Amino acid sequence: MKIAPDGFPVVAFSGFMFIGSLFFVPVISPAFVILTFSLAWFFRDPERAIPGGEDTWVSPADGKVIELVKGDHPFMGSGCYKIGIFMSVLDVHVNRTPFTGVVEHLEYVPGEKMMAFNEKASEKNERMYVGLMTDKGPLLMVQIAGFLARRIVCRLSKGDLLEKGQRFGMIKLGSRVDVYLPPGVEPRVHVGHRVRAGASIIGVNINET
Repeated sequence: MKIAPDGFPVVAFSGFMFIGSLFFVPVISPAFVILTFSLAWFFRDPERAIPGGEDTWVSPADGKVIELVKGDHPFMGSGCYKIGIFMSVLDVHVNRTPFTGVVEHLEYVPGEKMMAFNEKASEKNERMYVGLMTDKGPLLMVQIAGFLARRIVCRLSKGDLLEKGQRFGMIKLGSRVDVYLPPGVEPRVHVGHRVRAGASIIGVNINET
C-alpha cells in the first residue's frame, strides 16, 4: 500500500513506538500495531486510472458531492459552476488536479473550523485557493479545513504546470474541496454523487461534445 509522503513521519513514529513497546511494555504493543496500520490506511495514496480525452474534467477529491451551484470568484469571474465535495475521515485525502493547467493564483486564508459540510464553510473556514489557467479557461480549487482537519498541505508555486489527475496536496483528517469549473464546462455529477480523485469525471467541455 502506497503512503502519501506527508504520512511517512507519523506512520514511522507509530511503528517505532510499536517496536519499542515490544522491549519495554509488551502489553501495549497490540495498540501500537492497530494505530500504525490505521495511520497507514488513513494516509494511503492509491494509483488511479486518469480518464483520457481533452474534454473531460476529473474530481479533485474523494468523497460525496454536497453542493452544485452557479458561483463566482474574482479569479474565475461569473457564470461558472461550483462543486463542493465532502471528504470524510474514511476517504483518501490526497487531492488531484481536475485538468491540465498552469498555477496562476495561490491564496491562503485563515479561518474557523466549522463542520465542512456546512454551507458557510467555504466562506468562513481556513482554506487554500489554487487557481490554474487551462486552455479551456480558468480553474479554481479550494482546499477547506473542517472540524477535525488540522493541516492543509499544498506545496505549489506560481508557474507550476500540473497535468490532469496529478497530485497537488492533501487535507489531513477529512474536510472539503470546492472546484469552480470555467464557463463552457458542464457538470456531470449531482448532489449525493460519490466521486474519486483523478478517476471520476465531474465535467465535460460542452463545446467539444
